[in-house]
Amino acid sequence: MTGGDAGGRLVRPFTLTGGRTRPSRADFTLITTVTAVDPQPARAARPQPEHLRILRLCARPVAVAEIAARLDLPVSVVVILLSDLLEAGRVTARAPHPVSRATDDLDLLQKVRDGLGRL
Repeated sequence: MTGGDAGGRLVRPFTLTGGRTRPSRADFTLITTVTAVDPQPARAARPQPEHLRILRLCARPVAVAEIAARLDLPVSVVVILLSDLLEAGRVTARAPHPVSRATDDLDLLQKVRDGLGRL
């Protein structure tokens, strides 16, 4: 698997991650929302080019899956890079909010059953 940059050359994913195959954290799913911290921390080390690309994409909240798609990189590679940025204090990660509660679902199902019973 490879990702291409604007110059058209190919970069192997293990090169982007420094040979790492697993993220250092388990904070990210496909629908985790990531946002760049503004202003960026001054104490953090200078980010690599791929980190900078991610930070630009994350100026507004964006899902992990969308970042991977826009960068044309495997999600596993993007998650490793995002873990680096999270540890450096350069991004925040938010888990998705649940859409509904189980009790609401149960109430709705009971109303549907009752309505169907009246037919």
